[in-house]
Amino acid sequence: MKKIFYVLSIVAASIIFTSCAKAPQAEIDAAKAALEQAKTAQADLYVEADYLAVQDSLNAVMVEIEEQSSKLFKSYGTAKEKLVVITTQATELVAKTDVRKEEIKTEVATAEAATLALIEENNQLVAKAPKGKEGKEAIEAIKLDLTGISTSVSEVPALIASGDLLGAQTKVNAAQQKATEINTELKSVLDKAKIKY
Repeated sequence: MKKIFYVLSIVAASIIFTSCAKAPQAEIDAAKAALEQAKTAQADLYVEADYLAVQDSLNAVMVEIEEQSSKLFKSYGTAKEKLVVITTQATELVAKTDVRKEEIKTEVATAEAATLALIEENNQLVAKAPKGKEGKEAIEAIKLDLTGISTSVSEVPALIASGDLLGAQTKVNAAQQKATEINTELKSVLDKAKIKY
């Protein structure tokens, strides 16, 4: 009889303790804070796929915690472990974002230098282009395009200074593409006219 009573007491105690398990609020708060810090560092812009993956992981764990909360026998051990991993991943996003920003700055500087070189080359090619009746109008249009490209490129440093690296990257890439198209067009015209460039 004493054994049965003893076993029932242990079962009752384990039911009380496991059903009173609390959600891992400290771990939840830490994960959310780390993810918010990553967003402040602009991880959602510069390493978007990684940021969304961590956010999705946090959402999935929150669903898991909600499901556990509705059970009689709650167990948050797995959720706690996942939250610690998510906190670490979110913290790492800040460093990844900083690395990506530096990569973009390098890419922009390279594209900017290449575009300026193309503009210079295009100006030299324009000077050699045939200036017949139709050619004169085309040359004026190209000169206008080159002025527009130069203006776009001159706006890039201000965008970088203001922290709009993605805007700077978009602007310089568009300018480089347009300058390359003009370069190809001018070389084609000079080739047809058998003019060396």
